[in-house]
Amino acid sequence: MRTTRNILWGLTVFYALMAVIYSAWTGFIEKELEWVGAVAFVLMTLFTAFIAWYLGLENKPFSRKPLPEDRENAEIADADEDLGFFMPSSMWPVVTAAGVGLVFASIAVGWWPAFWFAPAAIVGLLGWMFETYRGKFGH
Repeated sequence: MRTTRNILWGLTVFYALMAVIYSAWTGFIEKELEWVGAVAFVLMTLFTAFIAWYLGLENKPFSRKPLPEDRENAEIADADEDLGFFMPSSMWPVVTAAGVGLVFASIAVGWWPAFWFAPAAIVGLLGWMFETYRGKFGH
């Protein structure tokens, strides 16, 4: 967390510097301030500073036991946690991705094909959720 906080404070300084340069560039050289870009840079500065401040605030509990990415002597395996059990040969992620992709692609044509493809996405999602409850993988 300390490393992420330091990177975000560096980005805050960079965004603040770019906000000043961008405002000066558009205000003095182009003779008119371009408000959308200036406001966007200011908001990026504020949002990044807020997240960096929050990570600094939340870093206090980790001062006793730092995270593996904050220790100099940490190994890669120290941060290797079990993320869950995934089936090695499952067709359901493909069915789900195809169904969801077709739903979003149908929005470009119109809303009516989405109602045809949504059941395929739902069936794929349900199949993916319950694939370990039947067959040779049943509990």
